[in-house]
Amino acid sequence: MSATSVGSTAGVNRQFKLAARPSGLPKESDFSLVDAKTPAPGEGQVLVKTVYLSVDPYMRGRITGVKTYADPVNIGDVMAGSAVGQVVESRSNELAPGDFVLGYWGWQEYAAVKAAGLPKLDPKLAPVSTALGVLGMPGMTAYFGFLDICQPKPGETVVVSGAAGAVGSLVGQIAKIKGCHVVGIAGADSKIGWLTNELGCDSAFNYKTTTDYSATLKELCPKGIDCYFDNVGGAITDAVFPLMNVFGRMSICGQISQYNLEKIEPGPRILTQVLVKQLKVEGFIITRFQNRWGEGIKQMAQWLREGKLKHREEVVEGFENTVKAFIGMLQGENTGKMLVKA
Repeated sequence: MSATSVGSTAGVNRQFKLAARPSGLPKESDFSLVDAKTPAPGEGQVLVKTVYLSVDPYMRGRITGVKTYADPVNIGDVMAGSAVGQVVESRSNELAPGDFVLGYWGWQEYAAVKAAGLPKLDPKLAPVSTALGVLGMPGMTAYFGFLDICQPKPGETVVVSGAAGAVGSLVGQIAKIKGCHVVGIAGADSKIGWLTNELGCDSAFNYKTTTDYSATLKELCPKGIDCYFDNVGGAITDAVFPLMNVFGRMSICGQISQYNLEKIEPGPRILTQVLVKQLKVEGFIITRFQNRWGEGIKQMAQWLREGKLKHREEVVEGFENTVKAFIGMLQGENTGKMLVKA
């Protein structure tokens, strides 16, 4: 079939490629900004121009060089990541120029991608940026990672670490919708205020200014902890274990406090707590729920329409600032979902 297009697509395609394996916190020099030729779409493909890029904690694991649940990004490869783009040229009957789509073409301004199966977004239903946040992977991570694994019951106490991030901020609100008592943990007083004043957390504390996590958690959770949603790991999670109630549930979503360490921190032996409290401690990768995303998006969208769920986006302007946004996210500079507007 012949191609259809909007405007000129010839020119430079800026890309961020991995230049070096980071040691500790990634540096801007670990990535290189290069000029490539804008690709031409093949039969059945569309050329998309990136509108929003996502920066997420899991990306730190992708650049270590070690295979985990996904292959690592190799030196010289375009940095992996999700993006929202707009079709500028189409060689497919499934998508037309002007359509907005969600895909995984990484940190580049243009990409030629297969049209079949590419999710089309309707900007009339929700801002397209939400496909990378509350109605996308972070939202589904919060929805399934909390509800399926923790199975909260009304009146239970829920603790969320990383509670002001893209995932944690949604987990706390879902817990309130389910009738739970919610305690959030974050790293800035402004975030604590957002959690308690706007998102409905019953209480929250700043881990950076708190000297005794155990004592603070005991004070804020006088009935113990029934559910713990862990985005952070480390000393905070160590303090949670002894306070878990019998038959408590822990959903292990992330360990961001450990991602940039050059040496693994020694931790306490926690299996005795798991045994005597009969705890359920389960890690998960969100792709395991992929075939149920429609269910999660429908419910999250309904809660948004009903005003039961709030979300916040921190948007960094300019494709050239993608690496700065990524490093800032790893350092906790964002409140809610961090995005780059290309």
